[in-house]
Amino acid sequence: MKDGKEIFISVDIEASGPIPGKYSMLSIGACVTSDPLIQFTCYLKPISDEYIPAALEVTGLSLEQLNRDGLEPIEAMTQFKTWVESLIEKDENVVLVGFNASFDWSFINYYFHYFLGENPFGIAALDIKSMYFGASDSSWRSTRSSEIEKVVKPESAGDHDALHDAIYQAELFSLIRKKLMVKGEIS
Repeated sequence: MKDGKEIFISVDIEASGPIPGKYSMLSIGACVTSDPLIQFTCYLKPISDEYIPAALEVTGLSLEQLNRDGLEPIEAMTQFKTWVESLIEKDENVVLVGFNASFDWSFINYYFHYFLGENPFGIAALDIKSMYFGASDSSWRSTRSSEIEKVVKPESAGDHDALHDAIYQAELFSLIRKKLMVKGEIS
């Protein structure tokens, strides 16, 4: 990874189940954490008919509707890659930021590599739950968003819309950095 400025991009996805390949990534929402008005969002056509009913229920999305209205996955990932790369200037690095990043990352990384052969994030992913866990000296159970909210008091909220959740995550990330981490030292 090159030295330089880091651009933190909050990314959230909605999916039809817990693992990529067997299940589909249904939507992507992303924003720059330092300026959440810089956004990307899209809906994708499913890559399989497999789904967990609760996963679809929580999002309000349907595979039938996405088969009609969603972007082909290669087009969605091309658009997302183009957007991410448009944010990068000389010697800058992009870092995917997620709340429970391992879930979102697994789909984003799989789709980028499967459809485009590369991931513009490389291997750079930062998990907000883990960041909070380290910064707050809390228990893992206390890293749920409902618990973090009590400490950092965000104005936004998540609602299982990928873009809304990305904006919410960006706010949590920024507040944790501002309120719990001071000049590289944990307060």
